[in-house]
Amino acid sequence: MTTTPAALLTTPLNDLHVSLGARMVPFAGYSMPVQYPAGLMAEHHHTRNAAGLFDVSHMGQLRLVGPDAAAAFESLMPVDVIDLAVGKQRYGLLLNNEGGIIDDLMFVNRDYANGGDIFVIVNGACKVGDMAHIQAKIGTRCQVIPMPERALLALQGPQAVTALARLINGVDKLVFMTGASFSWNDSDLFITRSGYTGEDGFEISVPATQADALARALLAQPEVKPVGLGARNSLRLEAGLCLYGNDIDTSTTPVEAGLNWALQKVRRADGARAGGFPGATKILAQLAGGTGAPARKRVGLVALERIPVRDHTELQDLNGQRIGEVTSGLLGPTIDKPVAMGYVTPEFAPLGSRVNAIVRGKPVPMEVVAMPFVPTRYYRG
Repeated sequence: MTTTPAALLTTPLNDLHVSLGARMVPFAGYSMPVQYPAGLMAEHHHTRNAAGLFDVSHMGQLRLVGPDAAAAFESLMPVDVIDLAVGKQRYGLLLNNEGGIIDDLMFVNRDYANGGDIFVIVNGACKVGDMAHIQAKIGTRCQVIPMPERALLALQGPQAVTALARLINGVDKLVFMTGASFSWNDSDLFITRSGYTGEDGFEISVPATQADALARALLAQPEVKPVGLGARNSLRLEAGLCLYGNDIDTSTTPVEAGLNWALQKVRRADGARAGGFPGATKILAQLAGGTGAPARKRVGLVALERIPVRDHTELQDLNGQRIGEVTSGLLGPTIDKPVAMGYVTPEFAPLGSRVNAIVRGKPVPMEVVAMPFVPTRYYRG
């Protein structure tokens, strides 16, 4: 018996992508542009040097509304939601009861305490499950309101602020990990100064009905060119950023993933609101180290030969024993070296450790290095 594949969803920019000659591929249930005629390498370098426009409308947007929204949301994650100032953005991690990562996300306090909301952006492939999970866990404590009527654009690169400021007054006042409301052509926008490339840039929530017009207005700026999923992946890997489903998933804890920086002190042992999140006992034990330390750690790797090392490649010690696996890997266009991230047993996690990746049956020497592979250029004011 054969099954008919489900029809792919499209974003409000689908016609624009096609008109620009994009190669469309299935991604997270959507038809999405993987690259345009210029190609992945050109799109990657253009983003690093000027400004790239990404369609990320497949991602999920939702609002948490009510005076208890922050405390409720904090009960699902090992991060500080309650103390987040109005207008500030933070990275969060939805966890299951074993401390595994259901999804990673971004959220902004849009003055929930005074009639606003907590604005949340989740990954496209996870959004249906995420929203159901959040509704089931905290839907009695606050309103959980999906926003399918909104599209999402990302404008990334050192000249993004120049291009966007021509269209929208005041965006240059934002700093990294802050957000605010703006207006364009009588449409309400919510813009954060953040992104997934390691560069300065913005993510723009826009009514779906206005997304095409805004995208065309941005592409009319001399600094801006369209960029697809291929370069988005190479940019985020050079920036040392995790891809959900590759580098983190429900079998991975934040400590194994090296995301300790995302776990604020107030939620750790001896913090004012220690624990109280799913998997807290396990995660706090892993943070403490000793007998509770995790059995694997995410690391950055650079190949010492010019051979790209792809996802799911086995990692071995120099004696041929398996010690882990690559979760993301490619030839980094900016660094011009094969880079990867993956998980290894703790004794191989220190910087400078040498391991072998097994590519087509042959060992490729790699060295554990610090991430990001390319310095980030976030604008902090």
